[in-house]
Amino acid sequence: MALIMTHIFLDHIQPYEDDEFSIVEPTEILSVVNGIFGIMNIVLVAIASISLLVGGIGIMNIMYVTVSDKTKEVGIRRAIGARKNDILFQFIIESIALSVIGGLLGLAFAALGVFAVQKFFPAYIDVMSVALALGVSSVIGIVFGVLPARKAANLEPVEAMRYE
Repeated sequence: MALIMTHIFLDHIQPYEDDEFSIVEPTEILSVVNGIFGIMNIVLVAIASISLLVGGIGIMNIMYVTVSDKTKEVGIRRAIGARKNDILFQFIIESIALSVIGGLLGLAFAALGVFAVQKFFPAYIDVMSVALALGVSSVIGIVFGVLPARKAANLEPVEAMRYE
């Protein structure tokens, strides 16, 4: 019986070949993981940039509609003595307010997402991230609100009051 077991055992053992194994060091695994996270960061920055651009264009379009709706009001204000800078700042402040409200809504949805994920993973909201988000949304409001605000500020009072 021992002879049969020896033959069965020897029949199923593969002969040793070179390079049948590999050695992976923790530093190699860490470099692969860091590479993956680097690619993920690049993709997330690209997605965020596109989102900010699209949001900024949306704010600019809304502000152009607002300028169009308030053309007569701008003409009256200019006729009674408002300076171009007064009109410019009015529309820039409206644009900033619009973008900050959008930023606050985004933060609210992010907070809901973090609270939902906390059941499965440790997650938190960083105060600096909140400040950065509100700062970026303010800058987006300024940058994309300048052109509509300049259009409103450069309206001639007589032409603006004639506008229907």
